[in-house]
Amino acid sequence: MRRWLYDEAMYRFDKPEPSYWEATAGLDATPAPPLSGDAQCDVAVIGAGYTGLSAAYHLCRDRQLDVRVLEAGHLGWGASGRNGGFCSIGGEGLGAEGMAKRWGLEAARDYYRSQLEAVELVQRLIEDEAIDADVKGNAEIAMACSARGFEWLRENAAFCSREFGLDTKVITAEELRERYFDSPLSHGGSVLRPTFGLHPLRYLKGLARAAAARGAALHAQSEVVAWSRDGRSHVLSTRAGTLRARMVVLATNGFAPEHLNPNFRGSTLPLISSIVVTRPLTDDELEAQSWKTDAPSITSVNLLNYFRLLPDRRFLFGGRGSANGSEASATRNYEQLTARFREVFPAWRDAGIDYRWHGLVCMTRRRTPAIGRLHDDPSVFFAFGYHGNGVNTSTWAGKQLADWIGTGELAAPKSVPPVIQGLAGRFPFPGLRLRYIQAAIALYRLSDRFG
Repeated sequence: MRRWLYDEAMYRFDKPEPSYWEATAGLDATPAPPLSGDAQCDVAVIGAGYTGLSAAYHLCRDRQLDVRVLEAGHLGWGASGRNGGFCSIGGEGLGAEGMAKRWGLEAARDYYRSQLEAVELVQRLIEDEAIDADVKGNAEIAMACSARGFEWLRENAAFCSREFGLDTKVITAEELRERYFDSPLSHGGSVLRPTFGLHPLRYLKGLARAAAARGAALHAQSEVVAWSRDGRSHVLSTRAGTLRARMVVLATNGFAPEHLNPNFRGSTLPLISSIVVTRPLTDDELEAQSWKTDAPSITSVNLLNYFRLLPDRRFLFGGRGSANGSEASATRNYEQLTARFREVFPAWRDAGIDYRWHGLVCMTRRRTPAIGRLHDDPSVFFAFGYHGNGVNTSTWAGKQLADWIGTGELAAPKSVPPVIQGLAGRFPFPGLRLRYIQAAIALYRLSDRFG
């Protein structure tokens, strides 16, 4: 089978993304030498993103198990070190009413309770482990880009408040301009709490440091190239070593190596998301868009944009990525994203772009996260599919896996809502997943244009 879904340029594990986060994260102080020779452990974790590091941290802190984490690139190479830094409620692709219609109100309430717990978990880890994550803001602002969009925000806010008890309210275009920011596309918005922004790579490095301090062994530049069984042990082979483990946690999300284990083939739909970051903005430029907030924000459309003012007054703006991940496609996409940024905030049309990069967001067929263990091999655990909302969801998912492994129970902990348990189903004709993505984007673009 084909090794990767996108162009090989998306999977250069020896090459960091040229992101603002990489430029400002500081030096790595946590030892993470490549795996070398033969080693063994209780639990092997594939992937040193938030899921894997959270699982390792909680397994070592709470269960005193011998854990090793294998990362193909450097610590934070993948989505955990590239995202927009939104710690917010979400993690699914159906929306609040969609979740309720598909799974029922009580199941949806369970899910959103877990989302609130996930945001609180990130806050607690940052405080308990003294992680310098540049936390900013205390809400997420959604801006409606049409009268119809504003009406949807109004109905959604009322539903979320009434049925899930979420702290959300609607604001008019005038209130949005007076209290937060302005845009010629604005038709009002909504405010959702709790949400905050952070430096995603600093948070990851703090989580890595905390996991290592509790006893986890971290191995960067250790891509798993083969996975087999030898009796009761899993054998994970890298280019320089071999790791034997009683249990394995697959924590790779959109960068999942589907060729290593047939159970995971076709189970994810990775989408490319791109980000540009400007030079620092001046007081006059901020005033020109009535910018008064450090809250993470989004446009409330199908092909949404996400944006926030960074602590050094640079502006981050993200959205849909390239079609296939090639360098040429990525360049075209960055130009389109920059044009969209200048459409949303025209007063900043002369603000130069200093950083641009992209990564993968991961969706599942049922459009909810997938957390579980394999039926035919219960010694393999997994968590993925955070739908562009991974900072809190993946951190929480890693803890759930650690708790599950620690109890030794076959069934999932009661804290894991049924709507996210187990594999989410394989996409039909998985080789055509890029075509699915392209078709969906075309439909969403039409809907956003004429909605």
